[in-house]
Amino acid sequence: MKLSSKNLDTRLDTLYDAIVIGGGMGGLSAAIYLARYGLKCLIVEKGRGRSVWMQDLRNYVGFDPDTPGRDIINHGSKQAVDWGADLLRGYVEEVTDEGDTLAVRVKVGKKDSLYPVFRSKYVIAASGVIDVLPQLENMQNVYDYAGYTLHVCMICDGFDMWDRKAVLIAGSEGQINAAFVMNWFTPYISVLTHGLFPVSDSMKQKLAEHGYPLYESPIARFHGHKHQMSNVELEDGTVVDATTGLISMGSVYHNHYLKGIEGLTWDGENLVTNDMAQTTHDRIFALGDLKKGLNQVSIAVADGTLAATQIWRNIRRASPPRKWEENIAVGAGLITS
Repeated sequence: MKLSSKNLDTRLDTLYDAIVIGGGMGGLSAAIYLARYGLKCLIVEKGRGRSVWMQDLRNYVGFDPDTPGRDIINHGSKQAVDWGADLLRGYVEEVTDEGDTLAVRVKVGKKDSLYPVFRSKYVIAASGVIDVLPQLENMQNVYDYAGYTLHVCMICDGFDMWDRKAVLIAGSEGQINAAFVMNWFTPYISVLTHGLFPVSDSMKQKLAEHGYPLYESPIARFHGHKHQMSNVELEDGTVVDATTGLISMGSVYHNHYLKGIEGLTWDGENLVTNDMAQTTHDRIFALGDLKKGLNQVSIAVADGTLAATQIWRNIRRASPPRKWEENIAVGAGLITS
């Protein structure tokens, strides 16, 4: 059922088997499996996640490469609800470990907000990351190209940069090193710092040895037509020709709600999990970009399957078997020689 501020009170006394925090590819995969296992599941989705602004899903088996991420999210959300999952648009503020249950506090609505608390046996953290983009006075200019010809994932979209003139927009000197991996796809790389940090002489020398121009002036705007980039104009008037590019400025992890939980093992901002996506807290699972590993849609979807299946196994093994009571009642009458 779709929940909202108008009907969420009907679920406040429900003890869910699992609450899935995040309705992206991984979270929806988990929710669909949970619902099909006959478990009570709530998805809490904040909206506008990484998958929504992914304009083309190029690497997922069975989908046309120009399939927008939002189409898959919309279809998956409907599928999860149709199988019996609950879905609520809201922002998870905190998860509290109560022993046998986990309490999930959610902010619902930007104005006149409500703060319901839902409880479950398990939590699946699937809230993902959001990529840091270059900040311009006109951010719509960035959005016109980000996710189209200006990429954030080299593994996803490196092929689309093959032998094309490209820019690498770095957020720190360390992130410039992406150029020396990106050159597998194209050697025609111009590095932009957006005026954010100084570049050491040793890095300048390394770039020069590879033939990669370095531009340290801030970006003024991106130019192109119908989401196809043609060049980048800098504030000092320089125009850098490029029809594609990679933003390497890091990500913001949506994991704040777990920072107060004891028993979790972190590797930086990533949660350490076992091969079933289970963290070192036995009631908390982590999927996709939140866990240590490869950030790909295919991985997140598989993680959702693994987490849901492990939760089902745990609950099933702790539950009494279902018996055909009518047959048991007749006892030995069922036994034939």
